[in-house]
Amino acid sequence: MATTHFGFQTVDEQEKAKHVRSVFDSVAPKYDVMNDLMSAGLHRIWKRYTITVANPQPGQQVLDIAGGTGDLSRAFARRVGPTGRVVHTDINEAMLREGRNRLLDEGLVLPTMVCDAEKLPFADNSFDFVSVAFGLRNMTHKDQALSEMRRVLKPGGRLLVLEFSRVAKPLEKAYDWYSFNVLPKLGQMVAGDAHSYQYLAESIRMHPGQEELRQLMKSVGFGHVDVHNLSAGVVALHVGIKC
Repeated sequence: MATTHFGFQTVDEQEKAKHVRSVFDSVAPKYDVMNDLMSAGLHRIWKRYTITVANPQPGQQVLDIAGGTGDLSRAFARRVGPTGRVVHTDINEAMLREGRNRLLDEGLVLPTMVCDAEKLPFADNSFDFVSVAFGLRNMTHKDQALSEMRRVLKPGGRLLVLEFSRVAKPLEKAYDWYSFNVLPKLGQMVAGDAHSYQYLAESIRMHPGQEELRQLMKSVGFGHVDVHNLSAGVVALHVGIKC
């Protein structure tokens, strides 16, 4: 039986997706509120920075993986305009519904679909950009997912991975205290779910750090990978180019 990690727990590989789905089913209605509280609104700045680095142009094609409540899909759609296309995807139906409804409320009708990043249902060389914000951490086979993202990119296309990473050494103790003491309590108070935010803190520690993820992206065929540390490494943006 092959195993993998779910936070600090060891679980059957076949069971991880079910556990992750349960987490996001639980937090979907309060996901954006919790993001604002946990990051003091910084997640919005991190996402704006991602769009600035991408610099999408009218008419371009974008695949937003683990798009959730639609922040990046919305921002990309405004930049690529009516001649472009943004496909909003997530493996979790509850998150996808939240995102679709928010997009529709703003008058944005985007292709929206349940999608497993490890088995993307798109042709080779289809997109100018693939984005995944705070989703790669939850995937069972990260190398397989990254390989699939590369496959669907056009030559010269870019993958943008925005994800929690390794905070600067002087901040480690304070960050750990906040993650394991404050986040679960905040999750219980706001979302009625301490367990999911305990998992969040644990999953961040199990996710590859900046250089490890850079090397993983290169190992699946990205010719060049830039790393942008944000907020002292709390988050990192990895930008891989398909050569």
